[in-house]
Amino acid sequence: MERRGTHLKFFVELAPAFHAGYSHLVYMRILENISLAEFTTLRLGGPARFFVSVTTVEELREAVAYAHTNALPILILGGGSNVLCVDEGWDGLVIRIAITGRDYTENTCGDAQVIAFAGEVWDDLVRDSVEQGFWGLENMSYIPGTVGATPVQNVGCYGVSVSDCIDWVEVYDMSTDRLHIFTGEDCAFGYRDSVFKRSRCSQYVVTRVAYRLFTSACPNIEYADLKEYFTDTAAAEITPAAVRAALKEIRGRKFPDLNEVGTAGSFFKNPVVSRTTLHDIETWIGEQVPAYPIDDEHVKIPLGWLLERFGWKGKCHGAVGCWPAQSLVLVQYGGATAREFILFAHEIMQDVKRRTSLKIEPEVHIARSAQSDVE
Repeated sequence: MERRGTHLKFFVELAPAFHAGYSHLVYMRILENISLAEFTTLRLGGPARFFVSVTTVEELREAVAYAHTNALPILILGGGSNVLCVDEGWDGLVIRIAITGRDYTENTCGDAQVIAFAGEVWDDLVRDSVEQGFWGLENMSYIPGTVGATPVQNVGCYGVSVSDCIDWVEVYDMSTDRLHIFTGEDCAFGYRDSVFKRSRCSQYVVTRVAYRLFTSACPNIEYADLKEYFTDTAAAEITPAAVRAALKEIRGRKFPDLNEVGTAGSFFKNPVVSRTTLHDIETWIGEQVPAYPIDDEHVKIPLGWLLERFGWKGKCHGAVGCWPAQSLVLVQYGGATAREFILFAHEIMQDVKRRTSLKIEPEVHIARSAQSDVE
């Protein structure tokens, strides 16, 4: 990826920051005026006033202390695959989580657990677990980003969410300088949602996550694309590696290459509505809408299906558009601004609301500076 920040003026500051409870000084390399486009898969965003990568929890603590001492707002960044930074940039400190490491254990029931630090690349962890023959993460192959984002977003695809396999999440509380363990229940997971996305928990930074894995065969191939792919495959031949290979082919047909275009994947959440609302939408648009049961009263509508019906698939406004193979995926082909991207997304939201009365929500986090003029 082009290093877009290298042409910007910046300086390196060695920031000694002593924090209570530590007997040594940690010297952090604080950078100034670094383009955030370099650190997001959308390749959009203005400069961070200050920027630091942390590789240990101690460094994270010192970075937070530095921000608090200097009254700087904090933006936590992982792999940058689910964030849109505005053109004005971030007028504070961006802390990039680069803490890595993972450890596998096996319990007396024969099931396994992997504990991974937040900076681990998610798909590297998935690939590693699959290569060891473990079940549990294979359906979430090829999702970009880092481990730390998975519980925050409750990421998932192809019939599986990460909440299905999380044992616990370790977080650092920036307001109290303490580590806490959240059980799966504590995380209050919902569809692309968790307690960590709510304002009262904005002080938490994910540091480690423990995932449940299984040694016995437990394929989940009920999702339509996988079910079709394995129609003529004997059950004994469906392994974690086979599922991962299938998803490489399936996702390759639907999603753009991150090396070629800027994207954050599916930009919007699929709407969850009541069955009554579903009936109303079908009446308004004049045809049956595919839907997946959530519970007795609610269903999930594939928004990509609606957007395709409404003519958005492959549509472009300048360098911004909907991907031709999947209308839920918004892309920028190069040279776009964050403002143009946000306005394009707003136009889609308004069109869906006008046609269906649905208020769709972005799945991608928009990191706005105080001075941003785009709402």
